[in-house]
Amino acid sequence: MSELDHLLEKNQAWADGIKQQDPDFFHRLSNQQAPEYLWIGCADSRVPANQIVDLLPGELFVHRNVANVVVHTDFNCLSVLQFAIEVLRVKHILVVGHYGCGGVKAALLNEGFGLISNWLRHVQDVRDKYTEVLAAIPGVSDRVDRLCELNVVEQVGHVCQNNIVQEAWRRNQPLTVHGFVYDVADGILRDMGLSISGEAEVESIRRNSVEELILRPVRSGRKKR
Repeated sequence: MSELDHLLEKNQAWADGIKQQDPDFFHRLSNQQAPEYLWIGCADSRVPANQIVDLLPGELFVHRNVANVVVHTDFNCLSVLQFAIEVLRVKHILVVGHYGCGGVKAALLNEGFGLISNWLRHVQDVRDKYTEVLAAIPGVSDRVDRLCELNVVEQVGHVCQNNIVQEAWRRNQPLTVHGFVYDVADGILRDMGLSISGEAEVESIRRNSVEELILRPVRSGRKKR
């Protein structure tokens, strides 16, 4: 018996349950995917994209990596962006971080090792940009969570600066980029006040979001872990 037989059994039970509710579901799904949303999130196992927003398979196109980073030289992420925008014609891009992110914490405290240190350098660039803001926050946990928020703001900016997104806007393709932070402690998505639908909006909306973050308590409106 395979060590993973229990996963195959769970898969069978899940597929059977779906077919009982909707006998044609997998037939429709196999013909095409037509999601309206691209989710760019963290690879953390506690942050399952579809479940968080209660969408079925086929309704959410997903790209995940450590600390939900968008890098202009990451061909994996760029390929996902291009396919989502130019082929799937998604209408919304959701950049989603989460509180207590291990990658963000490692970046903040210089705890990366090996290859991951190179990847986390991108988050450390965000940390260094907001050194004074983070230094004013007492407690490592709160500094991590504020950096999680600031990292989302910066990665939204990176998405908007990408030529794939900018070309979509120039041809008047409906496309809005959003920023959210997920709270693992209560399952709630927090809107970071970032909804950008054109190149002219990028800097003002990002600046306003950062200013509002600095003025309010870390994770305001959410339960502390």
